[in-house]
Order: sequence, then structure tokens, then C-alpha cells
Amino acid sequence: MDFRDIAREEIKDLPVYSPGMDIDDVKRRYGVEEVIKLASNENPVGPSPLAVGAVHRAVADMSLYPDSSCAELRRRLSEKLGVEPERLLFGNGTDEIIDLIFLAFFNPGDGAVMGDPTFSSYFLTGMTVGARIVYVPLRDFGHHPEEMLGAVDESTRALFVGTPHNPTGTICTTAEFERMLAGLPPEVILVWDEAYCEYVDDPEYPQSIPYLERYPNLVVLRTFSKIYGLAGLRVGYAVADPQVVDMLERVRPPFNVNRLAQAAAAAALEDSAHLEKSREVNALGKRYLAEELDRLGMRPVPTQANFMLFRYDHLTGNLAARLLEKGIIVRDGAALGYPGYIRLTVGTPEQNQAVIGAIEEIVS
Repeated sequence: MDFRDIAREEIKDLPVYSPGMDIDDVKRRYGVEEVIKLASNENPVGPSPLAVGAVHRAVADMSLYPDSSCAELRRRLSEKLGVEPERLLFGNGTDEIIDLIFLAFFNPGDGAVMGDPTFSSYFLTGMTVGARIVYVPLRDFGHHPEEMLGAVDESTRALFVGTPHNPTGTICTTAEFERMLAGLPPEVILVWDEAYCEYVDDPEYPQSIPYLERYPNLVVLRTFSKIYGLAGLRVGYAVADPQVVDMLERVRPPFNVNRLAQAAAAAALEDSAHLEKSREVNALGKRYLAEELDRLGMRPVPTQANFMLFRYDHLTGNLAARLLEKGIIVRDGAALGYPGYIRLTVGTPEQNQAVIGAIEEIVS
């Protein structure tokens, strides 16, 4: 007997998350000098200069452990959102907070309801703790409230909804949000993942945080990885009932958000100009990509996020691999539950033009 024999049976067949190729990998493998990465929904504008400056100042203290309570970041975010500090929980990205939800509220066999396809952290963590994953197929690339609620039973502990949804970019409206909240038993948590919410311009998108007063089983997830441009530092947060936060704090590892990340996130909250520029670049890019992909017959899905899902397999084969040869990294939809599709991050105008030019050349 060795370590392989004592590993838990439940994890032996778990799929391993694949983040795709990195810029340096593409340069080495394909011999290209310039690489455009449009695969991971990062902000092409980059981080706020205020965040960069805060990191530079914090570097001198990196021999010290970070503040485990994220006190300064908690104070600033509490003021920005208009919520009590005790409603906030911080994690090493929202992925860690999803882990904490499963650790705190799930026993083996408990049910987790989610869309299909969906963000992989929901089912990977659920499978790791032995939860029973209940998939509800998306309809028209989005969630359907009645079908989601219909999958809830006495074993269900949480319902997971990404809005805007990854990988499709669709949203749930205020009416749909209210139907799910009203239809859930009070002992079932609604995990409302708003990682891309700052990009949304649809007036039907719900303002979720005020509902926390009426629904203590609501947990709202947000992140500094997307519009704030801090994906490399990993800062996510939850806004929830203080009693839910208390349970999550009990399973949270100490010092989980590093010192540089806390400094950058706190500073980024003060830079409204950076957010507005990021929104503007994304809005212009979405419009351009939608028009061009539609012109090329690639059927883009209308999106409220900073990425776009589109179909290509009716026009060409192996598009992601062929784009890699040209130094352009995109996300193959096969890894996201949509074979024959590509998920493309909205880039700068120059990046968007380059990828459309490359796709047009491949198709023609």
C-alpha cells in the first residue's frame, strides 16, 4: 500500500481544471513574438494606477503576515456598498469562497443545484466534498427559474447562479431573481455569483444587495479579478447575512488574502475613472465583436459580460488551435460545455481587430 491507495475514492475520477495555455507557452511552442491572450476574461485595460502604486508601497512590508481580517479593505468596501462590515467575507478569489460554502454547509450526499454548462468551480468543489451535483440544462444560454427551483428537494443545500453567466454572458432579470428567492426554502442558500456585474448595462439586471435584509439565505459573490484588473492577486468577496459570514469564517484559513492584494483592492475601490474607462472599452469592444462575428456567420450570443460566446463549427474546424498558431489565445468551448463554440474575451480595439482579422483569414 502507498499514498495512492489511501486517497479518497471520491476524488480519483475528478476532472482537473485546465486553464489553457499561457503567453510564454504559446511563444515557445509556435515561435511567435507577439501573443494576444483573450481566453481568461481579464481586463485588457489593466489595473488601476492607484492599485499599482499601493502595491509598490506595500512591497516593503511583505515580510509581515497580512491582516487576516482585511480591516482596511473591509472598511472601504463596506462604505462603498452601504453594508455593515460584518456582512463581508474575503477570499483568495471567489473560488475560495465557493470552497468555504461547501465546507461549511454540505455533508456528503447533500444536493447542489446549478446550470449546465456552468462555472467549473461550482461542481469541482462540490464533487470534492462528496455533494450530489444536480445539473439543470440552460435554456437559450440562460437559467430558467422554474426549472432551477423544480430541481430543489429536501437534500438541497444551495442553488448556484452566475449572472452574468460564465460561459454564456447571459443574465437573470430582477423578476427571475425574485422568483428564485421567493421559491427557495429558507434553509437553501442562493449563491448569486456576480463576478461580472460591473460590466452589465441591462436595466433589468437586479440590484441584489438590498435583498439581503429580507433573505438571509442569499449570498452575493463578487470579485476584484475582472473589471478591477487584479486577477493576478486573487481577491474575491461575499456579501451575506452576518450569521452566514460567521459560519464561513469558521472554515476560512487565516491570512488567506495576501498583503499586496489587500492594498491593491482597497486602492482600486477609489478609482472610479478606471472603472468607467474599463466599461467604455468593453462596451465598444462588445459592439464591434458582435457585429463582425455576426457578419462572419458565427452567431455570437448576446452578452452582458466582458466575453462573448460564439459558434464556429458550421464554418470551420479546430478554430482555437488555428488561432493559437497565429499567437491568439482563446477559450475552446469544448472545455466549457459548448463544443463547436469559442469564448472570446473582449480586448482592446487593436486586439479585437486582430482576432477578427485572423478569424476571417481562417474561414476564408
